[in-house]
Amino acid sequence: MSGGGEAAGKGAPTRCGLVAVVGAPNAGKSTLVNALAGAKVSIVSPKPQTTRFRIRAVVMRGASQIVLVDTPGIFRPRRRLDRAMVAAAWGGARDADLALLIVDARAGLTEEVRGIVEGLRRGGRPAWLVLNKTDLVERPRLLPLAAELNALLPFGETFMVSAATGDGLDRLLDRLAEAMPEGPWLFPEDELSDLPQRMLAAEIVREQILRQTHEEVPHHATVETEQWTEREDGSVRIDCTIYVARAGQKAILIGDRGARIKEIGQRARRELEALLERRVHLFLNVKERPHWDEERARIRALGLEDTG
Repeated sequence: MSGGGEAAGKGAPTRCGLVAVVGAPNAGKSTLVNALAGAKVSIVSPKPQTTRFRIRAVVMRGASQIVLVDTPGIFRPRRRLDRAMVAAAWGGARDADLALLIVDARAGLTEEVRGIVEGLRRGGRPAWLVLNKTDLVERPRLLPLAAELNALLPFGETFMVSAATGDGLDRLLDRLAEAMPEGPWLFPEDELSDLPQRMLAAEIVREQILRQTHEEVPHHATVETEQWTEREDGSVRIDCTIYVARAGQKAILIGDRGARIKEIGQRARRELEALLERRVHLFLNVKERPHWDEERARIRALGLEDTG
């Protein structure tokens, strides 16, 4: 861990703080976190509820270390898994020095967003508003939306950004760096994320499932890294099991003569090799496990707390 004191060569005191990135599903939270971090630390897909647990991304800005906590989208939970995901999101907001509410500027002030604003108001933590996807919205619509949201909860700051294009992100990072409390850094400055490699591998495989399958499969699948074997030549063998709820989902995942699972494995392997900077041998196994999303052990394996 890096210590406190003064930043090398700058004479400025080090600053460090936790920033919870919260919002409704598909607001662009993970895309924003990856863009701010300058590297992939959270999986992204066009489907809502992609992020299932809290992932911390470490961003250095001058003498400030900004620890972004990418949380699951907050929605109305039905399953045990859903309840654990929502609890993780609110837990991230409670534990942070500052909450960033990310709102999809196209969708505007939905009932989901109203509920999150109310939760932030009750929590009493400092909160900033970030209107995202502004590249897809006509400018005259943005100010009234910002005013409407600030009328519900006076946000400390309001930003208009596009995580996809990078517009507005420099200003957001500068203000975050200034707002972090003085104190020692929590992570080494070259560390990008606290996500364990075994969990990273499982998440990269799940991202490909989200991208390559449709309908009911993605949110009824979970991936666990069963084995991580270091090899003498410097490469690594990773064995992952994909659990699905029904036999039909297993058939969709495997595809005709195994074509889909092969494609999922190939794309995930390429991505892991780029992230780990080494050769990867990835082996995938698909198992049917009804009601896995109600099992305490599966939920704990995702890094979530079982809220019952």
